[in-house]
Amino acid sequence: MTTSTASRKPSRKTARSTSAPVAADRESDDAVPARTPNDSVPVDARIAAEDPDRLRGLFRDMLFVRRFEERTAQSYQQAKIGGYCHLNLGEEATVVGLGAAMRPTDYLFTNYREHGYALAKGIEPGRVMAELYGRATGTSKGWGGSMHMYDTVTRMLGGYAIVGGQVPLAVGAALAIDYRGEDDVVVCQMGEGTTNIGAFHESLNIAALWRLPVVFLVINNQTGMGTTVERSSAEPDLWKRAAAYRMRGERVDGTDVLAVRDVAGELIETARREKKPALLEAVSHRLKGHSVVDPAKYRTEDAVSIARSNDPIVRWREALLAAGVLDDRSVAELEAEVTAAVAAAVEFADASPHPEPSSLFDYNYATPVAGDSRRLPADPLFTT
Repeated sequence: MTTSTASRKPSRKTARSTSAPVAADRESDDAVPARTPNDSVPVDARIAAEDPDRLRGLFRDMLFVRRFEERTAQSYQQAKIGGYCHLNLGEEATVVGLGAAMRPTDYLFTNYREHGYALAKGIEPGRVMAELYGRATGTSKGWGGSMHMYDTVTRMLGGYAIVGGQVPLAVGAALAIDYRGEDDVVVCQMGEGTTNIGAFHESLNIAALWRLPVVFLVINNQTGMGTTVERSSAEPDLWKRAAAYRMRGERVDGTDVLAVRDVAGELIETARREKKPALLEAVSHRLKGHSVVDPAKYRTEDAVSIARSNDPIVRWREALLAAGVLDDRSVAELEAEVTAAVAAAVEFADASPHPEPSSLFDYNYATPVAGDSRRLPADPLFTT
């Protein structure tokens, strides 16, 4: 994808104009400031304005992602999960807040840290765990593993192992929605490191130029693998990168589930209604290393302490306890419910069959291809 092809957008009878007035009516967006955590309405006031059952549901969903990921780490250490494995620990408020902001028919593209997003999008926990276990009942028939969750029913379209590989594809999906005149929105999640690759800038440029219904969500956990954002990005305020494309940019506290839900929801609905893309930076803390096997020795004791003090599960639980939405008994009941549900997902994965070797090539092509080789490594080159 290059900017030189921008004038070649496929046309349809109801296509919107991409002439100069489009840029002019975006100019007011450039002045919108980022919503930093300190700018938000106090949490207790927002809790008082919400339905208690909804608040408890958000806590339950966040807790489920946490316990699911903790059990995933345990299964990895037991050698039940192979390959690379990246967890959403510390990101639960962003995961659940985004899920609450999206319609079921909206599309989600993610990077490889996506188990929680798959759950939030509505994929059955057993199928997610089965994919981690490499079983045939998994979301990708057991062939994808941790980094390749995919489900067309819930419109969770990956899971991409290549850094930024999902970004151009998400823009393509938004183009398809626009071309067909539909009102769905694409959300494209990525890590902060993705904002430094060429495809990120090319994709934002095309999305803004063609006014596509896509929201780019940057998860800034402040440590891309082992390097801080300040040491890898000349502009560490990542939301500001939207200004280069006259696109709305926002920053939100990624440990505040209500803030994420509300800001993401506003940007998603604007993209749906006005076909204006946006960039949202959610700031949180990664509670563990980059992957399950990363001991994170590059992090200082102060950095670890700050991350733990900003644990979104603890913060949300304490806020709900203080507001009287939860009490010790209800917390214990939710813990028991979540623990049982995670155990059921593990049991389902354990009992599921491994994929047959003969199915290895089943999804190489969407339709049959002449001369398609299905030779396995141990098979002879020629038969007599």
